[in-house]
Amino acid sequence: LYDTYGFPLDLTELILRENGMDANIDEFNVEMQKQKERARNAAAVETGDWITIKEGETEFVGYDFFECDAEILRYRQIKQKNKTQYQVVLDKSPFYAEMGGQVGDTGWLINGDEKIAVVDTKRENNLPIHIIEKLPQDITADFVAKIDVKKRIQCECNHSATHLLHEALREVLGKHVEQKGSYVSPDMLRFDFSHFQKVTDEEIRKVEQAVGEKIRADYKLEEYRNMPIDEAKKLGAMALFGEKYGDKVRVVKYGNSIELCGGTHIPSTGMIGSLRVVSESSVAAGIRRIEAVTAEKAEDYTFMLQDTLKELRALFNNVPNLAQTIRKSIEENAELKKQVGEYIKEKVQALKKELIAKAVVRNGVKLIVFKGKASVDAIKDLAFQIKGEAPSDEKVFFVAGIKDGEKCALMVSISDSLVKEGLNAGKLVKDASKLIQGGGGGQPHFATAGGKNADGLDVAVDSILKAAELI
Repeated sequence: LYDTYGFPLDLTELILRENGMDANIDEFNVEMQKQKERARNAAAVETGDWITIKEGETEFVGYDFFECDAEILRYRQIKQKNKTQYQVVLDKSPFYAEMGGQVGDTGWLINGDEKIAVVDTKRENNLPIHIIEKLPQDITADFVAKIDVKKRIQCECNHSATHLLHEALREVLGKHVEQKGSYVSPDMLRFDFSHFQKVTDEEIRKVEQAVGEKIRADYKLEEYRNMPIDEAKKLGAMALFGEKYGDKVRVVKYGNSIELCGGTHIPSTGMIGSLRVVSESSVAAGIRRIEAVTAEKAEDYTFMLQDTLKELRALFNNVPNLAQTIRKSIEENAELKKQVGEYIKEKVQALKKELIAKAVVRNGVKLIVFKGKASVDAIKDLAFQIKGEAPSDEKVFFVAGIKDGEKCALMVSISDSLVKEGLNAGKLVKDASKLIQGGGGGQPHFATAGGKNADGLDVAVDSILKAAELI
């Protein structure tokens, strides 16, 4: 629970105690240390030295071409998580290296019948690094470097959409909105921006509509490369706060949206198709986050919502006002739960009176026994009531053998005076739990154990009474 889901240890301990069990902290610490060692070993990266084939610099041609002829300038081996890969530098490349929130391109290096997959493209010291999982047969050969065009276009749709989204947010929410971060992949876009409160559903609808208008306007991409930054600012280009720019920048313009950007973009906004906001949330004080999808993913999202709506309508016999009907059903369900709860309380009270009436005194101890079908939670509540209502000097011993659905349980609750005499509910339950093929324990005054052998309940209850010298 802790390692896989991050579930806090103290909450695990609490839940175990409530169910009559204890956590083995010593064993936990041993396993935790082992995991730390595994994590350290997995995170360690072994990087080999660069092997140079020929000298030169990389020319990026990805703004204009999806493929080009290329040669390998140098390469090196890397190992991580027992996996070997190779980093390759090309003399010319259409692959966009991950930067500015946009993920790196994938694709292939092709030489005749040999096709080497490029699984990612990173940037190191402003150098595009192509990651491959095996080296070509001839490292000195001439290759065709070709990107995965479908993924690139999906990325470009999402990246260009972030520019339109930025402008739309400023139109709807106000000019105080500034980009604080972004992430662009083939599947979705994430846009962080400054805003002082949650964006309402109505505002999100207006933003989607504003973006939709810009998409339908089919603005053509206007691109200015190597523009002096002063000229770019005069043009009205928006810069990302905190980002460092050189003397020459690239400007991307769609209609009234003008931004400094080094990423790749679609030729015209009509290619985006549509944008749908999937979620809006807070990531920090004064910073909001929108996640959205475009193009085919936006269609898929819309179809999913339509299918869900159809299923809900069918479940409620196609009523005209679905939202009102669902709301009414939720309210009725809450009322039924309340009534069931009250009914269970009444049954517990009746059962308590019945058990107390049948109680016997053995060796100066008031013995109360329950065997039968019931909810473990209900019997636990009953046990606490019996103990709480008993006089402080009365010796009370409550034991239960419970069948709860397909499961079974043992429960023991004893008065403080018996604990002082040396009785321990946790030990009694732990020892008897083996008879129901289960396990458990707890505190000296209260303990439970769960099991799967309901046929052993009678024997288990008797063994508890025998150990407590009450039979």
